[in-house]
Amino acid sequence: MTKALVLFSGGQDSTTCLAWALEKYDEVTALTFDYGQRHRVEILQSYKVAELAGVKHDVMKIDLFSKMSKNALTHDVEIDPGGNGNLPSTFVPGRNLLFLSLATIKAYQLGMSDVITGVCQTDYSGYPDCRDDFIQSLQKSCSLALDKEMTIHTPLMFMTKAETVEMINKHGKLDWLAESHTCYEGQRPACAKCPACLLRLKGFAEAGMKDPLPYL
Repeated sequence: MTKALVLFSGGQDSTTCLAWALEKYDEVTALTFDYGQRHRVEILQSYKVAELAGVKHDVMKIDLFSKMSKNALTHDVEIDPGGNGNLPSTFVPGRNLLFLSLATIKAYQLGMSDVITGVCQTDYSGYPDCRDDFIQSLQKSCSLALDKEMTIHTPLMFMTKAETVEMINKHGKLDWLAESHTCYEGQRPACAKCPACLLRLKGFAEAGMKDPLPYL
């Protein structure tokens, strides 16, 4: 039996990865991190999508990030898209470093060697821990640390947002995105104005499809 762990925020990309994983593995577990994010709706929606997918869903609580850095996802900080050498205010330093390290440990304990994450360096927000060279480096480090060959799969790494929309549609799960959460403002219906909403809407427009998520 093939098994995999999906790092699952409940957002568009991780939901797409969940649909992808269910086509490739016999058993899939979704892992969500409660890391002190301001918008609890993200966690609530992860439960709903996991239920739609019919997968086991674990939520792991960690509270380091809100204590270590100020950013727009864990603190009441203005959303700034960055640019001119500055990272976006939504960047949480070390988030994927810690998430993926913990996910490989969790997978190891479950007898799995495959971890899946929705990071992407094509259509992304400038986060350095979403790049392929980081993932390759961390995969090697985790394998060495656990003395087991671990694989971190990134099926969306070189895709545009339009291509990720096409992917989940191909898997017949486009309707799952109605329960996913993307909005940086934490709104449902989504605000349609923040950088995350705009990137998502751009992807659907370029794919020529209607986003099932309601917007204001």
